[in-house]
Amino acid sequence: MNERQHVIRKIEKGSIAQEVGIEIGDRLISINDNPVSDALDYHFLVADEYLEVLIEKNDGEQWLLEIEKGEEESLGIEFESSLMDEYKSCTNKCVFCFIDQLPKGMRETLYFKDDDSRLSFLQGNYITLTNMKEKDVDRIIQYRLSPINVSVHTTNTELRKKMLNNKFAGNILHYIQKFYEAGIIMNAQIVLCKGLNDGEELFDSIKDLSQFIPYMQSVSVVPVGLSKHRKGLYPLEPFSKEDAQKVLETIHYWQEKLYKKNKTHFIHAGDEFYLLAGETLPNEDNYDGYLQLENGVGMYRVFLDEFEAYYNTLENDHNLSKEVTIATGVLAYGLIDEITKKINEKYPNVKINVHPIINHFFGERITVSGLLTGQDIINQLKDKHLGQRLLLPNNLLRSGEEILLDNVTIREIENTLQVSVAIVQSTGKDFINKIIS
Repeated sequence: MNERQHVIRKIEKGSIAQEVGIEIGDRLISINDNPVSDALDYHFLVADEYLEVLIEKNDGEQWLLEIEKGEEESLGIEFESSLMDEYKSCTNKCVFCFIDQLPKGMRETLYFKDDDSRLSFLQGNYITLTNMKEKDVDRIIQYRLSPINVSVHTTNTELRKKMLNNKFAGNILHYIQKFYEAGIIMNAQIVLCKGLNDGEELFDSIKDLSQFIPYMQSVSVVPVGLSKHRKGLYPLEPFSKEDAQKVLETIHYWQEKLYKKNKTHFIHAGDEFYLLAGETLPNEDNYDGYLQLENGVGMYRVFLDEFEAYYNTLENDHNLSKEVTIATGVLAYGLIDEITKKINEKYPNVKINVHPIINHFFGERITVSGLLTGQDIINQLKDKHLGQRLLLPNNLLRSGEEILLDNVTIREIENTLQVSVAIVQSTGKDFINKIIS
Protein backbone atom coordinates (compact mmCIF):
# COMPACT_ATOMS: atom_id res chain seq x y z
CA MET A 1 0.00 0.00 0.00
CA ASN A 2 1.25 3.47 -0.90
CA GLU A 3 2.49 5.26 2.20
CA ARG A 4 0.32 8.26 1.31
CA GLN A 5 -2.87 6.23 1.45
CA HIS A 6 -4.57 6.53 4.82
CA VAL A 7 -7.05 3.86 5.90
CA ILE A 8 -10.39 5.16 7.19
CA ARG A 9 -11.57 3.39 10.34
CA LYS A 10 -14.70 5.35 11.25
CA ILE A 11 -17.38 7.42 9.53
CA GLU A 12 -19.60 9.73 11.57
CA LYS A 13 -23.29 9.10 11.14
CA GLY A 14 -24.95 11.78 9.00
CA SER A 15 -21.57 13.25 8.00
CA ILE A 16 -20.49 14.51 4.59
CA ALA A 17 -18.31 11.42 4.20
CA GLN A 18 -21.31 9.13 4.65
CA GLU A 19 -23.41 11.18 2.22
CA VAL A 20 -20.85 10.93 -0.59
CA GLY A 21 -20.33 7.19 -0.14
CA ILE A 22 -17.03 7.00 1.70
CA GLU A 23 -16.83 3.75 3.68
CA ILE A 24 -14.77 2.21 6.45
CA GLY A 25 -11.68 0.61 4.91
CA ASP A 26 -11.45 3.13 2.07
CA ARG A 27 -8.11 4.89 1.61
CA LEU A 28 -7.56 8.62 1.29
CA ILE A 29 -5.01 9.41 -1.45
CA SER A 30 -5.16 13.19 -1.97
CA ILE A 31 -7.16 16.37 -1.40
CA ASN A 32 -7.29 18.99 -4.15
CA ASP A 33 -4.50 17.08 -5.90
CA ASN A 34 -2.25 17.47 -2.82
CA PRO A 35 -0.82 14.35 -1.16
CA VAL A 36 -1.64 14.05 2.55
CA SER A 37 1.46 13.17 4.56
CA ASP A 38 -0.05 13.43 8.05
CA ALA A 39 -2.82 14.86 10.22
CA LEU A 40 -1.54 18.44 9.90
CA ASP A 41 -1.80 18.30 6.12
CA TYR A 42 -5.27 16.82 6.41
CA HIS A 43 -6.60 19.45 8.84
CA PHE A 44 -5.19 22.24 6.68
CA LEU A 45 -6.43 20.90 3.35
CA VAL A 46 -10.00 20.04 4.45
CA ALA A 47 -10.54 23.60 5.67
CA ASP A 48 -11.28 24.70 2.08
CA GLU A 49 -14.92 25.11 1.10
CA TYR A 50 -14.47 23.24 -2.20
CA LEU A 51 -12.67 19.90 -2.13
CA GLU A 52 -11.71 17.28 -4.68
CA VAL A 53 -11.08 14.18 -2.58
CA LEU A 54 -9.43 11.16 -4.18
CA ILE A 55 -10.45 7.90 -2.48
CA GLU A 56 -9.40 4.33 -3.23
CA LYS A 57 -12.10 1.75 -2.55
CA ASN A 58 -11.49 -1.75 -1.22
CA ASP A 59 -11.67 -3.23 -4.74
CA GLY A 60 -8.95 -0.86 -5.98
CA GLU A 61 -11.31 1.48 -7.82
CA GLN A 62 -10.54 5.17 -7.33
CA TRP A 63 -13.26 7.77 -6.79
CA LEU A 64 -12.72 11.50 -7.24
CA LEU A 65 -15.34 13.17 -5.06
CA GLU A 66 -16.31 16.83 -5.46
CA ILE A 67 -17.44 18.26 -2.13
CA GLU A 68 -18.78 21.71 -1.22
CA LYS A 69 -18.90 22.44 2.51
CA GLY A 70 -18.68 25.13 5.15
CA GLU A 71 -15.20 26.39 6.04
CA GLU A 72 -15.29 24.88 9.56
CA GLU A 73 -17.34 21.82 8.56
CA SER A 74 -15.75 18.41 9.10
CA LEU A 75 -15.91 15.51 6.64
CA GLY A 76 -16.63 13.17 9.55
CA ILE A 77 -13.69 10.83 8.97
CA GLU A 78 -11.38 9.13 11.45
CA PHE A 79 -8.24 7.29 10.35
CA GLU A 80 -6.52 4.20 11.72
CA SER A 81 -3.72 6.43 13.02
CA SER A 82 -4.73 9.72 14.64
CA LEU A 83 -1.51 11.29 13.33
CA MET A 84 -1.77 9.57 9.93
CA ASP A 85 1.96 8.97 10.38
CA GLU A 86 4.50 7.50 12.77
CA TYR A 87 4.83 9.21 16.15
CA LYS A 88 8.02 11.20 16.74
CA SER A 89 9.71 10.05 19.91
CA CYS A 90 11.59 12.29 22.29
CA THR A 91 15.30 12.83 21.58
CA ASN A 92 16.02 14.28 25.03
CA LYS A 93 17.32 12.65 28.19
CA CYS A 94 15.79 15.09 30.65
CA VAL A 95 17.14 14.96 34.18
CA PHE A 96 13.55 15.08 35.49
CA CYS A 97 11.87 12.68 33.05
CA PHE A 98 9.29 10.60 34.91
CA ILE A 99 9.32 7.82 32.32
CA ASP A 100 12.95 7.12 33.22
CA GLN A 101 11.77 6.66 36.82
CA LEU A 102 9.22 3.95 36.06
CA PRO A 103 9.86 0.46 37.43
CA LYS A 104 10.25 -2.41 35.00
CA GLY A 105 7.33 -4.62 34.05
CA MET A 106 4.65 -2.00 33.40
CA ARG A 107 2.69 -1.91 30.13
CA GLU A 108 4.83 -1.07 27.13
CA THR A 109 3.00 2.10 26.09
CA LEU A 110 3.98 3.81 29.36
CA TYR A 111 7.64 3.77 28.33
CA PHE A 112 7.15 5.60 25.02
CA LYS A 113 8.30 9.23 25.13
CA ASP A 114 6.45 11.38 22.61
CA ASP A 115 7.66 14.83 21.63
CA ASP A 116 5.62 15.39 18.50
CA SER A 117 4.59 18.91 17.50
CA ARG A 118 1.46 17.52 15.84
CA LEU A 119 0.27 16.15 19.18
CA SER A 120 0.65 19.62 20.69
CA PHE A 121 -1.91 20.95 18.24
CA LEU A 122 -4.18 17.89 18.10
CA GLN A 123 -4.16 16.74 21.74
CA GLY A 124 -2.63 19.59 23.73
CA ASN A 125 0.60 17.73 24.57
CA TYR A 126 3.61 19.73 25.71
CA ILE A 127 6.65 19.53 23.43
CA THR A 128 10.28 20.65 23.80
CA LEU A 129 10.79 21.65 20.12
CA THR A 130 14.23 19.99 20.24
CA ASN A 131 13.54 17.51 17.42
CA MET A 132 12.11 20.15 15.09
CA LYS A 133 13.79 21.66 12.05
CA GLU A 134 13.12 25.10 10.59
CA LYS A 135 10.80 23.53 7.99
CA ASP A 136 8.71 22.00 10.80
CA VAL A 137 8.34 25.38 12.49
CA ASP A 138 7.53 26.99 9.15
CA ARG A 139 4.78 24.44 8.50
CA ILE A 140 3.15 25.22 11.88
CA ILE A 141 3.21 28.88 10.91
CA GLN A 142 1.94 28.21 7.38
CA TYR A 143 -0.96 26.13 8.67
CA ARG A 144 -1.68 28.62 11.50
CA LEU A 145 -1.71 25.83 14.07
CA SER A 146 -2.40 27.00 17.60
CA PRO A 147 -2.20 26.82 20.45
CA ILE A 148 1.23 25.22 20.59
CA ASN A 149 2.17 23.98 24.07
CA VAL A 150 5.88 24.23 24.79
CA SER A 151 7.93 22.61 27.55
CA VAL A 152 10.39 25.43 28.22
CA HIS A 153 11.74 24.64 31.72
CA THR A 154 14.30 27.45 31.49
CA THR A 155 15.28 30.20 29.06
CA ASN A 156 18.93 29.90 30.09
CA THR A 157 20.48 28.34 26.97
CA GLU A 158 23.24 26.37 28.66
CA LEU A 159 21.06 25.28 31.56
CA ARG A 160 18.38 24.02 29.17
CA LYS A 161 20.96 21.97 27.28
CA LYS A 162 22.02 20.47 30.61
CA MET A 163 18.50 19.78 31.87
CA LEU A 164 17.37 18.19 28.61
CA ASN A 165 20.74 16.57 27.85
CA ASN A 166 20.43 17.80 24.28
CA LYS A 167 22.82 20.11 22.45
CA PHE A 168 19.94 21.43 20.33
CA ALA A 169 17.87 22.49 23.34
CA GLY A 170 19.30 26.01 23.37
CA ASN A 171 17.21 27.13 20.37
CA ILE A 172 14.02 27.53 22.39
CA LEU A 173 13.77 31.33 22.35
CA HIS A 174 14.53 31.39 18.62
CA TYR A 175 11.52 29.19 17.90
CA ILE A 176 9.28 31.03 20.35
CA GLN A 177 10.29 34.32 18.68
CA LYS A 178 9.28 32.92 15.28
CA PHE A 179 5.90 31.81 16.61
CA TYR A 180 5.44 35.18 18.30
CA GLU A 181 6.19 37.14 15.12
CA ALA A 182 3.74 34.93 13.22
CA GLY A 183 0.99 35.41 15.81
CA ILE A 184 0.86 31.74 16.85
CA ILE A 185 -0.78 31.29 20.28
CA MET A 186 1.44 29.47 22.79
CA ASN A 187 1.31 28.10 26.31
CA ALA A 188 4.45 27.13 28.19
CA GLN A 189 5.39 24.78 30.99
CA ILE A 190 8.24 24.83 33.48
CA VAL A 191 8.95 21.62 35.39
CA LEU A 192 10.75 23.03 38.41
CA CYS A 193 13.76 21.19 39.81
CA LYS A 194 15.22 22.24 43.14
CA GLY A 195 18.70 23.71 42.75
CA LEU A 196 18.54 23.83 38.94
CA ASN A 197 15.92 26.09 37.40
CA ASP A 198 14.33 27.58 40.54
CA GLY A 199 15.32 30.74 42.41
CA GLU A 200 16.93 33.37 40.16
CA GLU A 201 16.70 31.08 37.14
CA LEU A 202 12.92 30.90 37.54
CA PHE A 203 12.74 34.67 37.98
CA ASP A 204 14.69 35.23 34.76
CA SER A 205 12.69 32.63 32.80
CA ILE A 206 9.42 34.33 33.71
CA LYS A 207 10.90 37.69 32.72
CA ASP A 208 12.07 36.37 29.36
CA LEU A 209 8.80 34.60 28.51
CA SER A 210 6.65 37.57 29.52
CA GLN A 211 8.12 39.48 26.56
CA PHE A 212 6.06 37.26 24.27
CA ILE A 213 2.68 38.29 25.72
CA PRO A 214 -0.02 38.21 24.30
CA TYR A 215 0.81 35.32 21.96
CA MET A 216 2.45 33.48 24.84
CA GLN A 217 -0.76 33.45 26.84
CA SER A 218 0.19 31.42 29.92
CA VAL A 219 3.08 29.69 31.69
CA SER A 220 2.66 26.99 34.32
CA VAL A 221 5.22 26.04 36.96
CA VAL A 222 4.86 22.50 38.31
CA PRO A 223 7.15 20.60 40.70
CA VAL A 224 9.24 17.70 39.44
CA GLY A 225 7.88 14.26 40.31
CA LEU A 226 10.45 12.02 41.98
CA SER A 227 9.86 8.29 42.21
CA LYS A 228 12.00 5.84 44.21
CA HIS A 229 13.29 4.32 40.97
CA ARG A 230 16.00 6.92 40.28
CA LYS A 231 19.09 4.73 40.45
CA GLY A 232 21.78 6.15 38.17
CA LEU A 233 19.79 9.30 37.40
CA TYR A 234 20.62 12.94 38.11
CA PRO A 235 20.40 13.64 41.88
CA LEU A 236 17.25 15.67 42.54
CA GLU A 237 15.60 16.55 45.83
CA PRO A 238 11.91 17.23 46.58
CA PHE A 239 10.66 20.70 47.44
CA SER A 240 10.05 21.41 51.12
CA LYS A 241 7.25 23.57 52.48
CA GLU A 242 9.66 26.52 52.71
CA ASP A 243 10.88 25.92 49.14
CA ALA A 244 7.29 25.94 47.88
CA GLN A 245 6.61 29.21 49.69
CA LYS A 246 9.62 30.83 47.98
CA VAL A 247 8.42 29.60 44.59
CA LEU A 248 5.01 31.14 45.23
CA GLU A 249 6.62 34.43 46.30
CA THR A 250 8.33 34.66 42.91
CA ILE A 251 5.18 33.76 41.01
CA HIS A 252 2.98 36.18 42.97
CA TYR A 253 5.50 38.98 42.38
CA TRP A 254 5.31 38.47 38.62
CA GLN A 255 1.55 37.99 38.62
CA GLU A 256 1.05 41.39 40.25
CA LYS A 257 3.58 43.07 37.97
CA LEU A 258 2.26 41.57 34.74
CA TYR A 259 -1.40 42.05 35.59
CA LYS A 260 -0.85 45.78 36.05
CA LYS A 261 0.83 45.98 32.66
CA ASN A 262 -1.01 43.39 30.55
CA LYS A 263 -4.22 42.54 32.45
CA THR A 264 -3.14 38.91 32.62
CA HIS A 265 -1.59 36.98 35.50
CA PHE A 266 0.34 34.95 32.89
CA ILE A 267 2.45 32.83 35.25
CA HIS A 268 0.70 30.18 37.35
CA ALA A 269 1.83 27.69 39.97
CA GLY A 270 0.54 24.13 39.88
CA ASP A 271 -1.88 23.28 42.68
CA GLU A 272 0.78 21.06 44.27
CA PHE A 273 2.83 24.10 45.24
CA TYR A 274 -0.09 25.66 47.14
CA LEU A 275 -0.92 22.43 48.94
CA LEU A 276 2.73 21.82 49.79
CA ALA A 277 3.22 25.39 51.01
CA GLY A 278 0.03 25.25 53.09
CA GLU A 279 -1.29 28.36 51.34
CA THR A 280 -4.82 29.14 50.20
CA LEU A 281 -5.54 28.47 46.55
CA PRO A 282 -6.08 31.61 44.47
CA ASN A 283 -9.58 32.71 43.49
CA GLU A 284 -11.02 31.94 40.07
CA ASP A 285 -10.11 35.40 38.70
CA ASN A 286 -6.41 34.67 39.19
CA TYR A 287 -6.41 31.81 36.68
CA ASP A 288 -7.18 33.86 33.54
CA GLY A 289 -9.82 31.41 32.34
CA TYR A 290 -8.06 28.21 33.46
CA LEU A 291 -5.77 27.88 30.44
CA GLN A 292 -3.72 25.06 31.99
CA LEU A 293 -6.22 22.91 33.87
CA GLU A 294 -4.84 19.73 32.30
CA ASN A 295 -1.44 20.65 33.70
CA GLY A 296 -2.73 20.70 37.27
CA VAL A 297 -3.21 24.46 37.46
CA GLY A 298 -6.49 25.45 39.09
CA MET A 299 -8.07 21.99 39.21
CA TYR A 300 -8.65 22.19 42.95
CA ARG A 301 -10.06 25.71 42.70
CA VAL A 302 -12.58 24.55 40.10
CA PHE A 303 -13.40 21.53 42.25
CA LEU A 304 -13.89 23.61 45.41
CA ASP A 305 -16.02 26.23 43.67
CA GLU A 306 -18.22 23.52 42.15
CA PHE A 307 -18.45 21.83 45.53
CA GLU A 308 -19.49 25.05 47.24
CA ALA A 309 -22.08 25.97 44.61
CA TYR A 310 -23.76 22.56 44.70
CA TYR A 311 -23.45 22.19 48.47
CA ASN A 312 -25.39 25.41 48.96
CA THR A 313 -28.37 24.00 47.03
CA LEU A 314 -28.74 20.97 49.31
CA GLU A 315 -31.12 20.67 52.25
CA ASN A 316 -30.14 19.16 55.59
CA ASP A 317 -30.98 15.47 55.86
CA HIS A 318 -30.70 13.79 59.25
CA ASN A 319 -32.41 10.63 58.00
CA LEU A 320 -29.75 9.60 55.53
CA SER A 321 -27.56 6.99 57.19
CA LYS A 322 -24.64 5.23 55.47
CA GLU A 323 -20.87 4.74 55.54
CA VAL A 324 -18.45 5.37 52.69
CA THR A 325 -14.66 5.44 52.35
CA ILE A 326 -12.60 7.81 50.21
CA ALA A 327 -9.09 6.90 49.07
CA THR A 328 -6.94 9.85 48.04
CA GLY A 329 -3.31 10.87 47.61
CA VAL A 330 -1.35 12.14 50.60
CA LEU A 331 -1.08 15.64 49.11
CA ALA A 332 -4.83 16.25 48.88
CA TYR A 333 -5.76 14.47 52.11
CA GLY A 334 -6.14 17.62 54.21
CA LEU A 335 -8.33 19.34 51.64
CA ILE A 336 -10.56 16.28 51.12
CA ASP A 337 -10.87 15.66 54.86
CA GLU A 338 -11.89 19.27 55.41
CA ILE A 339 -14.73 19.29 52.88
CA THR A 340 -16.07 15.93 54.04
CA LYS A 341 -16.50 17.48 57.49
CA LYS A 342 -18.60 20.14 55.80
CA ILE A 343 -20.79 17.46 54.22
CA ASN A 344 -21.36 16.04 57.70
CA GLU A 345 -22.85 19.36 58.78
CA LYS A 346 -25.82 18.64 56.48
CA TYR A 347 -25.67 14.85 56.67
CA PRO A 348 -24.61 14.08 60.26
CA ASN A 349 -25.47 10.38 60.00
CA VAL A 350 -23.29 9.74 56.97
CA LYS A 351 -19.95 8.38 58.12
CA ILE A 352 -17.11 9.34 55.76
CA ASN A 353 -13.71 7.69 56.17
CA VAL A 354 -10.88 9.44 54.33
CA HIS A 355 -7.70 7.41 53.84
CA PRO A 356 -4.51 8.95 52.42
CA ILE A 357 -2.82 6.21 50.39
CA ILE A 358 0.97 6.18 50.69
CA ASN A 359 2.56 5.51 47.32
CA HIS A 360 4.84 2.54 47.94
CA PHE A 361 4.80 1.57 44.25
CA PHE A 362 6.53 4.75 43.02
CA GLY A 363 7.85 5.90 46.38
CA GLU A 364 6.59 8.09 49.19
CA ARG A 365 7.75 11.27 47.44
CA ILE A 366 4.90 10.76 44.98
CA THR A 367 1.86 12.16 46.76
CA VAL A 368 -0.65 12.94 43.99
CA SER A 369 -3.76 10.77 43.56
CA GLY A 370 -3.26 10.33 39.81
CA LEU A 371 -0.29 8.02 40.39
CA LEU A 372 -1.89 5.72 42.93
CA THR A 373 -1.87 2.03 42.11
CA GLY A 374 -4.33 -0.76 42.77
CA GLN A 375 -1.91 -2.76 44.88
CA ASP A 376 -1.25 0.17 47.23
CA ILE A 377 -4.98 0.82 47.60
CA ILE A 378 -5.69 -2.84 48.31
CA ASN A 379 -2.79 -3.34 50.75
CA GLN A 380 -3.60 -0.25 52.78
CA LEU A 381 -7.37 -0.74 52.95
CA LYS A 382 -7.69 -4.52 53.25
CA ASP A 383 -7.96 -4.45 57.06
CA LYS A 384 -10.15 -1.33 57.22
CA HIS A 385 -13.91 -1.12 57.65
CA LEU A 386 -14.97 0.54 54.39
CA GLY A 387 -18.73 0.74 54.66
CA GLN A 388 -21.01 0.34 51.65
CA ARG A 389 -18.86 2.07 49.05
CA LEU A 390 -15.24 2.94 48.24
CA LEU A 391 -14.73 6.17 46.27
CA LEU A 392 -11.73 6.51 43.97
CA PRO A 393 -10.78 9.56 41.85
CA ASN A 394 -11.09 9.11 38.08
CA ASN A 395 -7.57 10.44 37.40
CA LEU A 396 -5.98 7.19 38.55
CA LEU A 397 -7.60 5.26 35.69
CA ARG A 398 -6.24 4.66 32.20
CA SER A 399 -8.28 6.84 29.81
CA GLY A 400 -11.50 5.12 28.81
CA GLU A 401 -10.81 1.97 30.86
CA GLU A 402 -11.30 0.74 34.41
CA ILE A 403 -7.68 -0.18 34.98
CA LEU A 404 -4.95 1.47 37.07
CA LEU A 405 -1.27 2.07 36.29
CA ASP A 406 -0.18 -1.30 37.69
CA ASN A 407 -2.82 -3.11 35.60
CA VAL A 408 -5.05 -3.80 38.60
CA THR A 409 -8.70 -3.45 37.59
CA ILE A 410 -11.58 -1.89 39.48
CA ARG A 411 -13.21 -5.33 39.54
CA GLU A 412 -10.13 -6.78 41.26
CA ILE A 413 -10.26 -4.06 43.90
CA GLU A 414 -13.95 -4.74 44.51
CA ASN A 415 -13.43 -8.50 44.76
CA THR A 416 -10.40 -8.27 47.04
CA LEU A 417 -11.80 -5.63 49.40
CA GLN A 418 -15.39 -6.88 49.16
CA VAL A 419 -16.78 -3.43 48.61
CA SER A 420 -18.51 -1.60 45.78
CA VAL A 421 -16.21 0.92 44.07
CA ALA A 422 -17.50 4.20 42.65
CA ILE A 423 -15.32 6.38 40.43
CA VAL A 424 -15.61 10.07 41.24
CA GLN A 425 -15.34 12.48 38.34
CA SER A 426 -13.25 15.59 39.01
CA THR A 427 -16.21 17.82 39.87
CA GLY A 428 -17.42 19.02 43.24
CA LYS A 429 -20.98 18.02 42.39
CA ASP A 430 -20.08 14.42 41.56
CA PHE A 431 -17.97 14.19 44.71
CA ILE A 432 -20.97 15.04 46.88
CA ASN A 433 -23.39 12.87 44.92
CA LYS A 434 -21.16 9.80 45.13
CA ILE A 435 -21.15 10.20 48.92
CA ILE A 436 -24.84 10.82 49.52
CA SER A 437 -26.46 8.80 46.73
